[in-house]
Amino acid sequence: MTLIKSISGIRGTIGGKAGEGLSPIDIVKYTAAFGSWASEKSGNKKIVIGRDARISGEMVSGLVTNTLISLGLDVVDLGLSTTPTVEIAVPEEGAAGGIILTASHNPTQWNALKLLNDKGEFISADDGAEVLKIADEDNYEFAEVLHLGSYRQDATYIDKHIEKILALPLVDKDAIASKNFSVAIDCVNSTGGIAVPKLLEALGVQNVKKFYCEPTGHFPHNPEPLPENIAHICSEMEKGRFDLGIVVDPDVDRLALIQEDGTPFGEEYTLVAISDYILSETKGNTVSNLSSTMALRKVTEKRGGQYTASAVGEVNVVTEMKNTNAIIGGEGNGGIIYPELHYGRDALVGIALFLTYMAKTDLHVSRIRASFPNYHISKNKIELTPQIDVDGILEQIKTKYANQKVNTIDGVKIEFENEWVHLRKSNTEPIIRIYSESDSESTAEYLANKIISDIRDIITTQA
Repeated sequence: MTLIKSISGIRGTIGGKAGEGLSPIDIVKYTAAFGSWASEKSGNKKIVIGRDARISGEMVSGLVTNTLISLGLDVVDLGLSTTPTVEIAVPEEGAAGGIILTASHNPTQWNALKLLNDKGEFISADDGAEVLKIADEDNYEFAEVLHLGSYRQDATYIDKHIEKILALPLVDKDAIASKNFSVAIDCVNSTGGIAVPKLLEALGVQNVKKFYCEPTGHFPHNPEPLPENIAHICSEMEKGRFDLGIVVDPDVDRLALIQEDGTPFGEEYTLVAISDYILSETKGNTVSNLSSTMALRKVTEKRGGQYTASAVGEVNVVTEMKNTNAIIGGEGNGGIIYPELHYGRDALVGIALFLTYMAKTDLHVSRIRASFPNYHISKNKIELTPQIDVDGILEQIKTKYANQKVNTIDGVKIEFENEWVHLRKSNTEPIIRIYSESDSESTAEYLANKIISDIRDIITTQA
């Protein structure tokens, strides 16, 4: 069993002994710690919660809800919802924070408590450390019987979320409706099956073919929206009956697109395409993380903006977006962050913006994809024994490639003329992740293998 404690939340597999998986005892402990921290920090006793449709969701929700009530806090429960919807609801409710019950793209056996501050954004590293400290020290106190908190359900926030999307100046409902698009969607039997059809209907898309849109939590395939996991909808798209294919993960913060011929658009290019549309309408800056495609930088500079790379992680992207006044940003996993709506990855706003882009350019999806620089990313990892000095390895790689441009804000990123390699150590296990990118697939693979060879040589020397 697995239990991972990080700054953004508590993630683990359901079952097992306390402290070894996401057991009921662990759920109560970390909920109590977060509720105590959030209410003390804000002076507010309201917490918003929502969940994806995974099988353990109702059980976890009951534990979280009653723990918060036992602390004397007032719970607003959105029920089956999406991560971005909960993020929007927290400031709308004037709450102290929020908890999203989702393990995002992880398989069925996983669940998690994702933690939001009073702005509806993921908590910072410092705040996360405080929450973990409270949990480790069991430093929370439950309310007496006359001071228990309250509970209220509110199932209206997906509709409110969609209303806010339709009100955005760069979302053109009339243009979308006029094109009479045919769209196929795969919502992996989670809450996207509720939200995505509602959004498409509100945008005037009448021809929608739904695959796996029953929010049962029984994922029909690996729920991470990677090309190897979405073969079914790609096969349907190959028949030529649809203009666009849309795939979301269980909590609807990642967006993958499929071209009209069944070819995946590429999750790295979701952000690139939507940024190109935003920048064509409004000059501004962009941000993505160090492991995302350099195509975004090319597009941004072509449009007269400035691109900045952040450390990996949504909270880091958001921080850098605020620092640079970026008007669009996100991550290369299909995560779109559009501050005009809120500072969080949001597949729903991504869908609306991309459909507007299609409508205004009057281009097939494949033509839109072909308009961008074509890069290839190779994603690898090397597993190490716990005794190996991972930090020492990264330092030696940095020294070895000192003649190149090296970025060390998050691991080691080595930049060459038209390619890069990024090495990051895992926070939870002895693994180094190695991402490389080039305009040639073979070069990207070569660079990754070269770095892996360098690492093995260093390990041999250490031994």
